[in-house]
Amino acid sequence: MAETPTDERRVLTAAMDRYADGDVAAFGEIYDRLAPRLCGFFVRQTGSQAQAEDLVQQTLLQMHAAREVFVRGSDVLPWAFSIGRRLLVDSRRRTKKEVLFETGAEDVAALDARVERFDLPDDLAATRELAERARAELARMPASHRDAYILVRQEGLSIVAAAEVLGTTSAAVKLRAHRAYEALRAALAPDGGRE
Repeated sequence: MAETPTDERRVLTAAMDRYADGDVAAFGEIYDRLAPRLCGFFVRQTGSQAQAEDLVQQTLLQMHAAREVFVRGSDVLPWAFSIGRRLLVDSRRRTKKEVLFETGAEDVAALDARVERFDLPDDLAATRELAERARAELARMPASHRDAYILVRQEGLSIVAAAEVLGTTSAAVKLRAHRAYEALRAALAPDGGRE
């Protein structure tokens, strides 16, 4: 029987509890379960695999340094994403710019990786156009809306967990994620959001 997301979170939290109590071997389980999720979040935010991997390592290092103060039994995902988001914000402040991909080749590779199943050139072109419109709309929207949308819709965090990560209320997360969803929906409409 496949592990449900709730079971996975429970196992991850139990591993973090063991790690906080001094079981060094538990870190491998934490890494295996948490690193791919963090990396996916960071790649979507930065557009750079290298930068995403660096941010994952920084997040895990900060978790390691703070493991003694981890509240045993609490959900580790909001804590980890909160640390990661703070690092991402600091990274953006240092660079003062936001890029989706460092090179055009990385941009094309990312698009090709997502649409390999299409055999028809028209389908491929339409998918690329939709992906570009979605990427442009995400870049255009306020960071608070984009972050809420990504945490809830793409990372699968609950509204409450996303609110913890973002340091705001559940109502604010719902509103921001909904506004981001509506903006993306309008941008991806057949008329491209133009009335």
